[in-house]
Amino acid sequence: MKGLEIARAYFEQYGLPMLREQFPGLLPLIAAGLTGSGSECFGFDDEISRDHDFEPGFCLFLPDEETVSRRDAFLLERAYARLPREFMGLRRGLTAPVGGNRRGVLRTAEYFAEKVGAPDGVLTLRQWLAVPEYALSEAVNGEIFHDGPGTVTRMREGLARYPEDIRRKKLAGQLLLMAQSGQYNYGRCLRHGETGAAQMAACEFVKAGMQTVFLLNKVYQPYYKWSFRAMRALPKLSLLAELMEYLLTTGNEEETAREKQDVMEGIAVDVIDELQSQGLTQAVCGDLEKHAYSVQDGIADGEIRNLHILAAV
Repeated sequence: MKGLEIARAYFEQYGLPMLREQFPGLLPLIAAGLTGSGSECFGFDDEISRDHDFEPGFCLFLPDEETVSRRDAFLLERAYARLPREFMGLRRGLTAPVGGNRRGVLRTAEYFAEKVGAPDGVLTLRQWLAVPEYALSEAVNGEIFHDGPGTVTRMREGLARYPEDIRRKKLAGQLLLMAQSGQYNYGRCLRHGETGAAQMAACEFVKAGMQTVFLLNKVYQPYYKWSFRAMRALPKLSLLAELMEYLLTTGNEEETAREKQDVMEGIAVDVIDELQSQGLTQAVCGDLEKHAYSVQDGIADGEIRNLHILAAV
């Protein structure tokens, strides 16, 4: 059973009854779920994941201290700590005061301030440019099992995807990096005899290419160690994950290098096709750099459009 399923079962069997019996007045003010850091919050957990930070538990989100006092939060934390230590063969660790970093009792404003830098979850365009994408993915992943006031659900919905101008800005920068690293520098490095630099160029192409695929799917890219797994599950361009893995795991001998250049050009063609399908570019060519500037030209907000093309990278 996956961690999310375990968390929901644990909440329904022990957490919700505890709230109903001991804190009926707080229940309408509380949100509960599993979200944030950890493979289980993405549904990526497996047997290996259970070697650390894997336990039955959930998050309880509280509003500000004027609505739920420090005393009530403390009592709720004590009650959470008294929930059964073992569940479905897993054992809970000790919980730090006020819920620790990942599970237990958390203040909603503090949680979103930590993840995205905004206690209310509302970001300016400049903030959208600055927040790391993995942090956005952690703010909206997992599931909310109960949301009395609906606040956490609304905040997550507001953060669920980039505003279109931000998506375009990020796409433009990543497309330019794909052009520079894969369509230009990889071959030049090889001609200079710099096979190590060529492999670095291939890596940069893959990093920018993966980011591009997630942006085209309107889904946040998670932390790098889960990126390939997440990409394989995307509805669009997921098959490129296998090609990108090939670019990373092969050498740069003459014949292999030619194949890798062909693979990069093939990835570029697929990306351009999707850009055109979504109406993101007006360019008609195979040069990703030209498509990068065309994507940027479509940004409605003048301030964002006029920032350097790599401002969102």
